[in-house]
Amino acid sequence: MLTAKQQDIIDEAFGKCRGLVHTNYTETNANTTASNNTAVGTKESGYKPFAHQIVTTDFLVTHKKAFCFNEQGTGKTAAALWAAERLIQRGTVRRVLVICPLSIMDSAWREDIKTFISHRTVSIAYGTAKVRSKILSSKTDFVIINYDGMKIVEDDIRTSEFDLIIVDEATHYKNAQTVRWKTLNRIMTDDTRLWMLTGTPAAQSPVDAFGLAKLVNSANVPRSTSVFRDQTMRRVTNFKWVPRDYANKIVHKALQPAIRFTKEECLDLPPMVYVKREVELTRQQKRYYAELKTEMIVQAGSEEITAINAAVSINKLLQISAGAVYTDNKVALEFDIKNRYNVLREVIDESDKKVIIFVPYKHVIQVLSQKLIADGINSAVISGDVSSTDRTDIFKRFQTTPNPRVLVIQPRTAAHGVTLTAANTIVWWSPTSSLEIYAQANARIHRAGQDHKCTIVKLQGSDVESRYWSLLDTKTDIHTAMIDLYKEMID
Repeated sequence: MLTAKQQDIIDEAFGKCRGLVHTNYTETNANTTASNNTAVGTKESGYKPFAHQIVTTDFLVTHKKAFCFNEQGTGKTAAALWAAERLIQRGTVRRVLVICPLSIMDSAWREDIKTFISHRTVSIAYGTAKVRSKILSSKTDFVIINYDGMKIVEDDIRTSEFDLIIVDEATHYKNAQTVRWKTLNRIMTDDTRLWMLTGTPAAQSPVDAFGLAKLVNSANVPRSTSVFRDQTMRRVTNFKWVPRDYANKIVHKALQPAIRFTKEECLDLPPMVYVKREVELTRQQKRYYAELKTEMIVQAGSEEITAINAAVSINKLLQISAGAVYTDNKVALEFDIKNRYNVLREVIDESDKKVIIFVPYKHVIQVLSQKLIADGINSAVISGDVSSTDRTDIFKRFQTTPNPRVLVIQPRTAAHGVTLTAANTIVWWSPTSSLEIYAQANARIHRAGQDHKCTIVKLQGSDVESRYWSLLDTKTDIHTAMIDLYKEMID
């Protein structure tokens, strides 16, 4: 049974999201099924759902096709899994297909399935067409696949008995002219359930709503994108369109049925949410990474490893993972960082506030800053090369004006004393070796003046990065564990 306080939170939360919820979904439905949802979370994992997750779970269960626009960091993945579990228990759903970015297939979705509904089987359909096809035919309860992997095994998906498709970061389907959109549309049948999850619907333009709405409820939008564009935008010049004054109302109507909780409406949500995003190293990075580990093995066999030379080798592994390694002559050797950059862009696009990116290595900062500028993202850099006067000016503009929207920061230059509450999302491009800097840097957004819940995103693409994050998460001093870490890397 829910306590009186929990029920008050549910009632208040439901009232705040009432405007986005389908009219057939009543408060009575939410209250009468809340105890069932609580049982799912507690029985399977010992995890106690937050009030907004209870409401979200029931909403998804009661809608065959729907949107979940809960903000990043509110736990919508768990809510979707509990909703799927209830439908599987009822016999309404046999198998579930999860479509999401490569970076969160394992670290978010597979891990959450293990955590919240651990008795269910799960597999990741990634690799060659033959490998993907074999995984799809394995009959696991949940199959996780990336967006563009769908086209590779489209025919196999059709025959794999997926009654429910969950699309995470659904804005990747905003354009109805893309191959990935058309593939999903062909796979869908009248009987297929579809839940589309994103915290930032139509974030760039009202027209972005068209592709999403066309998949969930095509009756809410006209047949063509151009007609919807004319309804929501007006042309200023031959190349410039701006939203009409009433565009939001049209978009709101198109993106139904839907539910949305902001972090601020989630009254029982922790103030800091930590998220890991997996990043595949490029072929070039993998080759140099493997070569360096081979050198480390040779070194370990020929001489005693000290904390100093262990730290040098480990740091080079981190540099390769991050995108630029310094040679013995202090020359920076650059690597292709497109995979990591694509994941970073996903996080930036998902955030509706400003973003801070912590990058430990100066040369990577230069490369990353150039890519952001080339992509039209208004950003600024804070590193040891930036004067004190210029830093003060950049911090002030970041806090008080719309731009820059993104700050790329070398952690040690802004880990103490600076207030950056204009952002509520931090991305760690690569881990730091200092527990103090890690904690202090995260505190830049989580301090007096912050009126939003905060998300810390940690990118990892190699075993050394994964180990560093584990040490930081458990507050283990990395410097004292360096020799043990070295031995783990060459094992």
